Amino acid sequence: MARNVIVTGGGTGIGRAVASRFAADGDRVVLIGRRVDVLEEAAAEIGGIAISGDLADPVDVSKIAAEVVDRFGHVDVLVASAGGNATFSAPTGLSGVEAVAWNWTENFRLNTLTAVLLTEALRPHLADGARVLLISSIAAYRGSGSGSYAASKAALHPYAYDLASALGGRGITVNVVAPGYIAETEFFQGKLAVEREKLLVSQTHTGRAGVPADIADTAFWLASASAGQVTGQIIQVNGGAERGR
Repeated sequence: MARNVIVTGGGTGIGRAVASRFAADGDRVVLIGRRVDVLEEAAAEIGGIAISGDLADPVDVSKIAAEVVDRFGHVDVLVASAGGNATFSAPTGLSGVEAVAWNWTENFRLNTLTAVLLTEALRPHLADGARVLLISSIAAYRGSGSGSYAASKAALHPYAYDLASALGGRGITVNVVAPGYIAETEFFQGKLAVEREKLLVSQTHTGRAGVPADIADTAFWLASASAGQVTGQIIQVNGGAERGR
């Protein structure tokens, strides 16, 4: 039976791979994000539906949730993949605590609010037995250099624990997927030096970078009936890099 699947950040990278994986199984997939052209291209390619909006804006989120409910009535799978590292696009001219405040606030908006606001907006419309998946990062365990990105991802972990406890009685599972270095995405925006990439790969036990399909396949399994007893967990997909070398 086809499920109603919502994927945020579905236009590119991990989100697009996740959306494509569910669509390939015959599910009805809604891609949500800010860039209309990117979303519509991805939706057309996989046979999904595109809905644009700012997931850190409560007004936009309310409208998005209302459209989802109007179209489908309920949600079977919610994958919160939208996010990014605000540090890469910090405005010039900021310094001191002003710069610190901007980085922490923006990363919280990009990575925490984008997941939490839509999840809460759709929470009353989750079907019994639904699956909620939040995309975190290895940075939540190892740091990100600036602190703010890692912290904004780590904030999803206790949220998932609380949500899993609250919704478990309805057979709803809530889990987090924490990727390591994933090649073939826009995340690093061309700013990852060759030596840095080599270092990240060398820290894995598998000897390779991750790819979006690694995360998509993990998400698909967590959303399956086979994973019905897996909830409140952080599933790391990083080739063992979290342990380092």
